[in-house]
Amino acid sequence: MAQKNVLIIGAGGVAQVSAHKVAQRAAEFGDLHIASRTVAKADAIIQTLRDKGHDMPFTSHALDAMDSDAVEALIRQLDAKIVINVGSAFINMTVLEGCIRAGAAYIDTAIHEDPAKICETPPWYANYEWKRREDVAAAGITAILGAGFDPGVVNAYARFAEDEYFDKIDSIDIVDINAGSHGRWFATNFDPEINFREFTGTVYSWQGGEWKENAMFEVGREWDLPVVGKRTAYLSGHDEVHSLAARYPAADVRFWMGFGDHYINVFTVLKNLGLLSEQPVTTAEGLEVVPLKVVKAVLPDPASLAPDYEGKTCIGDLVKGSLDGKQGEVFIYNVADHKEAFNEVGSQGISFTAGVPPVAAAILIARGVWDVKKMVNVEDLPARPFLELLGEMGLPTRVIDATGDHPI
Repeated sequence: MAQKNVLIIGAGGVAQVSAHKVAQRAAEFGDLHIASRTVAKADAIIQTLRDKGHDMPFTSHALDAMDSDAVEALIRQLDAKIVINVGSAFINMTVLEGCIRAGAAYIDTAIHEDPAKICETPPWYANYEWKRREDVAAAGITAILGAGFDPGVVNAYARFAEDEYFDKIDSIDIVDINAGSHGRWFATNFDPEINFREFTGTVYSWQGGEWKENAMFEVGREWDLPVVGKRTAYLSGHDEVHSLAARYPAADVRFWMGFGDHYINVFTVLKNLGLLSEQPVTTAEGLEVVPLKVVKAVLPDPASLAPDYEGKTCIGDLVKGSLDGKQGEVFIYNVADHKEAFNEVGSQGISFTAGVPPVAAAILIARGVWDVKKMVNVEDLPARPFLELLGEMGLPTRVIDATGDHPI
């Protein structure tokens, strides 16, 4: 079988990780390509590959990914069979459209967002991606949604618990703790615009068979986790809750993210001043500006944090359920190191955890294991092949169960 050409769309910190992982696994694929609105950014990523000694023919291309015609044309030009979308969440639907038309497999790492809307009513996937299920199936392509870490790997953790521990799942609590330090007074670990939009709207969780609403930072609790220890995490709205609630409707599904007091204070001031608004305002000089975009422009580029980042992340699922009527719980998790990520691929740990999984998904499509010819979220696919491959690629999974703490 001919090897499949791969096109990466995006040129940020996550894209850099994905490019390095594709390069490391070049034997799994055919021709390798990376596209960005600013081709110089794609060229810069290719240079980091050269600096690591990769000499495969990775080619850069200019692309306006908001233009589905342009996406389709580039896919056809390159005969790309797998598209890894690690660009902004605003481009998901146009890239997906291009893949449907051109017959290429589609992988993304986050839910689609409309730049004019924030925190739409749940389930979020139903607002955009899931509406194209029939079109994906009719085109005979595979579309894997949310194949980053969270969403993505944490979805696979839930499926792993279903496959290997429980016949009934009662609750899934996803916990994301970044115990690292980047040395800046304030910065976000990924696109500030996307980061802040996550936390300015209603927090939705799935509890008691219905959607529950809270305000951001309203509900917090202390978690005692492997390696990073005791950390406070807050109930937050997040992509994976919306698909996991559909697969496990009888379970409570919650997402918890760790925040320090400094982040909360700065966020609160920016929000209360109106600086996180996506609605344009007019200055005294008659200039129309979007406050959120101004804040993004003055904050550090997340990719610039990598050289100084130290510490670790711990992200996992606490799953409670029963097997043959006997209650139990399991914590399935990964620990990543910021400095190790930078030394390997030139990016910080947050980008590393997000950028490796879509490449693992691409490999499983190329091998035929996950080439299901329909639209799926990660929990709809067998988890063990994915988690075992991630372990080979630098994101090992560990489990704390009745027998102790051990690798899968």
